[in-house]
Amino acid sequence: MQQDILINWSPQETRVAIVETGAVQELHVERTLERGLVGNVYLGKVARVLPGMQSAFIDIGLERAAFLHVADLISSVAARHADDKGEPAPVVPIEKQVFEGQSLLVQVIKDPIGTKGARLSSQISIAGRLLVFLPQDQHIGVSQKIPFEQREALRQRLQALADAAAQDGKTGNQTGGFILRTNGEDASDTELGEDIAYLRKTWARIKEASTRLPPKSLLHQDLSLLQRVLRDLVSETTQTIRIDSAEQFKKLQTFGQEFMPSAVDKLQLYKGERPIFDLFNIDEEVGKALGRRVDLKSGGYLIVDQTEALTTVDVNTGGFVGARNFDETIFKTNLEAAGAIARQLRLRNLGGIVIADFIDMTREDHREAVLAEFRKQLARDRVKTMVSGYSALGLVEMTRKRTRESLAHMLCEPCPVCDGKGSVKTARTVTYDILREILREARQFNPREFRVIASPDVIDILLDEESQHLAGLSDFIGKPISLQAEGAMSQEQYDIVLL
Repeated sequence: MQQDILINWSPQETRVAIVETGAVQELHVERTLERGLVGNVYLGKVARVLPGMQSAFIDIGLERAAFLHVADLISSVAARHADDKGEPAPVVPIEKQVFEGQSLLVQVIKDPIGTKGARLSSQISIAGRLLVFLPQDQHIGVSQKIPFEQREALRQRLQALADAAAQDGKTGNQTGGFILRTNGEDASDTELGEDIAYLRKTWARIKEASTRLPPKSLLHQDLSLLQRVLRDLVSETTQTIRIDSAEQFKKLQTFGQEFMPSAVDKLQLYKGERPIFDLFNIDEEVGKALGRRVDLKSGGYLIVDQTEALTTVDVNTGGFVGARNFDETIFKTNLEAAGAIARQLRLRNLGGIVIADFIDMTREDHREAVLAEFRKQLARDRVKTMVSGYSALGLVEMTRKRTRESLAHMLCEPCPVCDGKGSVKTARTVTYDILREILREARQFNPREFRVIASPDVIDILLDEESQHLAGLSDFIGKPISLQAEGAMSQEQYDIVLL
């Protein structure tokens, strides 16, 4: 399926949209002040070791300490490789490998999400255009997305190129392993050799900086979103890469000519009068992706709810009554919903556990056809997904790898009025809370007067519908109660002042 990549650049924000068949499928956002950390290499300092959790907190200069599990220590990785060869190599407990105050070379493998700090690994990997370099490992591997029958030949070819480069002696550190990326399957020896040299020089710079800079220093930063577009997002199906900044267009050309020459011809400078994202109504689609309801062309709709633990998607027929019978109506709605759900997961970047509640179908062939369509649509996702089929309750359970913050978490924040609950108490409920609070305060204190300060809607109810109850309460406690409307207060907020 052919795709176009649109890049909207500004000094404070870069936005990248991937468009297929005229509809936006993915949106990547990078803000200058909030740039992601995955791939960054730091000289960290061990802040605390937790033997019970077999993990350690590492200070890398961020607001929250980062998290390092024993399984991500280079010695533990080496032990697993030894086990694969049939040699027993038990993992050494973390408290015997690291200690508080120790300086440690670490790499971020997962960005901070919510209240969780960044996830770290001490096994450094540096991604290039065609290869991933493993400087602390001698392993030569090939992406599993490449057909099995081609892997061994590619592995031997890559091993020969790595050995030749090591003997050359012009690329700094000569040790380390490589993994051939999917887009390197058809690369020439010259292209692979250039990538090997670039990656080894990068590692040499990191090692040199680690001996010169103090702990908690950033030693290496992964590519910017603009550069990652060429490295990671461009594929054979990409027709054009359009960018609306002449300055960044030239920088991308320079970067592409060095690392991604095949992508340079697809680069185009957008000079249209309309904003580039208006070409496919991308801003409108993003606005819809931040809401709960997603309308389907058939008249049905989805309700998407994202929580801390999981994401639920409910499918509804809505006003769709165009099929000959009810079973066909449900089947067609679910088929359309399967594609829409897969697209929303990509567009919203929803990760973790996902529960899809398709409309109940009585026919088994319909159920299997919907599940097959769902898996087909998910196969286009560059992020790993796994569908387990229908549960005993008829729900489709799946997981999608969580790689970064979701679109909603990136662009939105909890409502200051409802604090993320999605609803607030009614004005009448708050009114009754106030009446109970006055009675409670009257039993503990003996003021001259009670003054209620609340939102205008609450004060209106106290002055009108509940005026009789308010007067009765005033007589009961023997104190006057005055009212004051405060427009700056939300509906749930109120103060009872003792005068």
